Amino acid sequence: MAPATPVALQELAVDVAPSAGAALLSGRLLTGELSVEGACEQVSAHFLAGGEAEIVVLALTLTPPEDRGPWLHLGDRVWLREWVAPGSPCHSVPRDGSEGALTMPYLSQRARDEIVALTDRDLLPPEAATDRDELQQCGTAAIVSCALQRDAAMYGSISVGRSAPGPWSQQLLADYRLLSAALAAGLAAQHSRSLLTDALAVGDQARHVQQQFFATVGHELRTPLSTIIGYAELLADQAERQPPGEFAAEVGRDAGHVLTASEHLLDVVEDLLGTGRLLGAEDSRLSVDVAGAVADVVHWHRVPAEKHGVTVVNGVPAGLSVLARPAGLRQVLTNLVGNAIVHNRHGGRVEVGAQPLVGEGGQPRVRVTVRDTGRGLSAVQLRSAFEPFVRFAGPSVKGTGLGLPLARTVAERDGGELGADSTPGEGSVFWVDLPAG
Repeated sequence: MAPATPVALQELAVDVAPSAGAALLSGRLLTGELSVEGACEQVSAHFLAGGEAEIVVLALTLTPPEDRGPWLHLGDRVWLREWVAPGSPCHSVPRDGSEGALTMPYLSQRARDEIVALTDRDLLPPEAATDRDELQQCGTAAIVSCALQRDAAMYGSISVGRSAPGPWSQQLLADYRLLSAALAAGLAAQHSRSLLTDALAVGDQARHVQQQFFATVGHELRTPLSTIIGYAELLADQAERQPPGEFAAEVGRDAGHVLTASEHLLDVVEDLLGTGRLLGAEDSRLSVDVAGAVADVVHWHRVPAEKHGVTVVNGVPAGLSVLARPAGLRQVLTNLVGNAIVHNRHGGRVEVGAQPLVGEGGQPRVRVTVRDTGRGLSAVQLRSAFEPFVRFAGPSVKGTGLGLPLARTVAERDGGELGADSTPGEGSVFWVDLPAG
């Protein structure tokens, strides 16, 4: 048996047709005639024009407005705006000094799944005390609210309210049902267009990066090859013109340059071949346990960490998994942890952690972070840290400058993202985001 509807909440009639104005406006929303800002303006104007509603509050999450001046930015991804009838005491942000907008934990939980029509805040049950207090602070006695959802993605919410208690007209509720659905569909279409535009831009950028990568690889390979060829020719010339004793001394002097250039060339080739094998592998993505993968990587780096006097801590909680190729995930983590060790200070610390988060499209993801206590990078250095052959370590630290860009390529193949934050003198945090398994 379904639970009884709370006395404070009003039933919505199913046999009341929306008004002609609402039907016309919903058609404009669905055809994409209006922008995000235009749709919000038109919907709010429709409800305020009827005289029954005194305030309209819209929150946007996945589709931020282009003109953000009139909107209030809350947190990382929420944009809030209110339209209030002249002379109304209603407002959406408390004026008693408390921060943020309405939270309404009792009503918002119900508004995720259906339209909630509250007739009188004073009729709310005791467990809704927070909702009642917030509405009272904002001068609102009755409210209609719902989440703007489509295909399990939340694009925001829309609420209409007034300062006097009492039932809402079924005409307003019918208009609200139609316009909230149309607005959600319009926001979903706008978000899809934005994702398509971003995907095309990323594709163009990837082609440009690929061209730049091959050009840089060619340049970097040419340098050690030229060194090897040059010294080999020099040795051949010396072998013809110098006595055997002097020639042996020259060989001993120049052999070090040849070996150094050869080792550098071999490191570059091994990095390229190893990543090429990973990218060319046909194995599909699997659900990979993050704690297990990190434990393997930390174990592999036990000796280098002891050599550099660095403590490595695995703080990844159990139960987190990502959708990735196991070998690729471990290569990315190996690069991040290895860099955090060799670029750290003696007696420093490396902490590996992970936490769940939500992607731009509402999909679950996991972020794995590698935090070090090294010297850190400046903003200029951080912008070029993922470019091929860019290195900020001294000549005593081995490396080709290919680790980070190749790790980013591997992560992006699995639908992931690689990034970093750094503070000079305090250390860096490199992270990889991947789809949750």
